[in-house]
Amino acid sequence: MTESTSGWGGGLWAAADLVTPMAVRVAATLRLADHIAAGTRTGAALAEAAGADPDALARLLGHLVTAGVLTADGGVYALTSMGEHLRDDDPEGIRAWLDLEGAVGYADLSFVEMLHTVRTGEPGYPRRYGRAFWEDLADDPARSASFDALMEAQKTGEAPAIAAAYPWGELGHVVDVGGGNATLLIAMLEAHDGLRGTLLELPGPAARGAEAIRAAGLAARASSVAGSFFDVMPPGAGGYVLSSVLHNWDDEDAVRLMRRCAEAVAPGGKVLVVDHFGVAGDSEGDLRMLCYFRGRERGLERLTELATVAGLSVETVRPGGSRSIVELRR
Repeated sequence: MTESTSGWGGGLWAAADLVTPMAVRVAATLRLADHIAAGTRTGAALAEAAGADPDALARLLGHLVTAGVLTADGGVYALTSMGEHLRDDDPEGIRAWLDLEGAVGYADLSFVEMLHTVRTGEPGYPRRYGRAFWEDLADDPARSASFDALMEAQKTGEAPAIAAAYPWGELGHVVDVGGGNATLLIAMLEAHDGLRGTLLELPGPAARGAEAIRAAGLAARASSVAGSFFDVMPPGAGGYVLSSVLHNWDDEDAVRLMRRCAEAVAPGGKVLVVDHFGVAGDSEGDLRMLCYFRGRERGLERLTELATVAGLSVETVRPGGSRSIVELRR
């Protein structure tokens, strides 16, 4: 009998349990693994370091031992191999994604509204927090910076592969639409000497992107424009890049965004969609997009259908690291 079917209810309770996931996320938020790794290993010392109630934290630590995240010996706690992943310096960087005060951990709490979302088709985030995800994020500088950092970390490892996988220089000028703090755009410019670029983002990330462009020594070849890409689209570039952007939107808005790019692109230019396109899609990510803002993960077939509605057709599909680069033309 496998572990997944050996528990009460054939493992269903373990799959549906909310206690352990929240305990792990609280541990991530309080940076308990970092404190333990630094030598703070008793319950009392950890409570003081984390600013937590000693009794409540002791009970949390007890469950983390039961869950296999920690070990305990005579009141002294240590990290298991699983618990090591909660360290902030772990190469996979998972702690920041679980942090309940960070952008994604905070947004994940909208999953408690999933019943409402499934019944109505409406995102759970506004029901929990009173306003839409992007509006709420823009008004909180700390969470906005957290979101940018998480997206940058996700893109940093793949940006060089994407930059090398397509002849971006032939486009002359690219607009990175919703490109965060310009990680991908900078990689493109560094890999293609003659290329010029524009970052189009909301004011917060646009300012951070402008600083990143200056720090990279690329201010002579690139600029950053603040604005909503549904309202402002710098015209006349040879390429408009949508990297991990379309899944944030429902089909209607995804079509509207591609259409805006198609309207702005120079004659003979291209719209490039860079993303993961699984055959069956990413079901976990799909529910996350749904609950956050009614977005959707899409396969290549669905993207092709929406592109056609937007007046675009798929020309080529190229691998770029773990992602695909889909070239669309009017």
